[in-house]
Amino acid sequence: MPETITLAHSPDSDDAFMFYGLATNKLDTGDLHFQHLLKDIQTLNEEAMRGTYDVTAISFHAYAYIHEKYALLPHGASIGDNYGPIVVSREPHKPEDIANLKIAIPGKLTSAFLALRIFNSDFRYEVVPFDKIIDAVQDGRCDAGLLIHEGQLFFESKGLYKVLDLGEWWHKQHGLPLPMGGNAIRRELGAEKIREVSGLLRESINYSLTHRDDALQYAMQFARDMDPELADRFVAMWVNDLTLDYTDRGREAVRLLLDEGHRKKIIPHPVQVDFVDA
Repeated sequence: MPETITLAHSPDSDDAFMFYGLATNKLDTGDLHFQHLLKDIQTLNEEAMRGTYDVTAISFHAYAYIHEKYALLPHGASIGDNYGPIVVSREPHKPEDIANLKIAIPGKLTSAFLALRIFNSDFRYEVVPFDKIIDAVQDGRCDAGLLIHEGQLFFESKGLYKVLDLGEWWHKQHGLPLPMGGNAIRRELGAEKIREVSGLLRESINYSLTHRDDALQYAMQFARDMDPELADRFVAMWVNDLTLDYTDRGREAVRLLLDEGHRKKIIPHPVQVDFVDA
């Protein structure tokens, strides 16, 4: 009987693209069977605190609270190089206005929220499902919204204004990309199993990148009414060479984000970042 590995990720086009090879049985997984579970990132972060899934997509902010249970896989990251989550508003505002705004955020454990609090922690906020944030800004429920998904590409068509691109700000401050999320694996699986699973997940990402058209066509079913051109742009932003391998620069960025979170007293303890050596 094959051994089941639970693999949890978001129902988004970028994650769907990444796991195309595994989800459609393009790869020989041997004695392993991958059970795909689709959850929004807030739920994934909460479930990771409980150690629910063998492999899970997480926000790097959440890793600060699960690092004893999970290690980071050396691939599968969503990292924005000079771009990232965007604060948008109904009326024009400058970044220094953020302290006076009520901002809709996609979750308190998201890396976007961590980065925004590193920028300026003195603002009011309300947790809103990520796909309802634009609505919350448009209808006046919140003054501004923190966008982490495809809304980053079309907020202007909704009559909203960019207040701050956190990825641009981070790059200007540190010369590094801004890491948003990655894949983590339960330490209890043991070193041998972790290496085997890690190799298959990397193979899936590589398969998608080398069969881009087919993988993108598969991912379109998760694209929430985006047209193919927009979906292609969104996937390219978050599944790229840094997804296949963080590189030293990407790993440094993850450590810096969590160190800055601790330095600003947002994260209450220092975080040891461990990457799987596979």
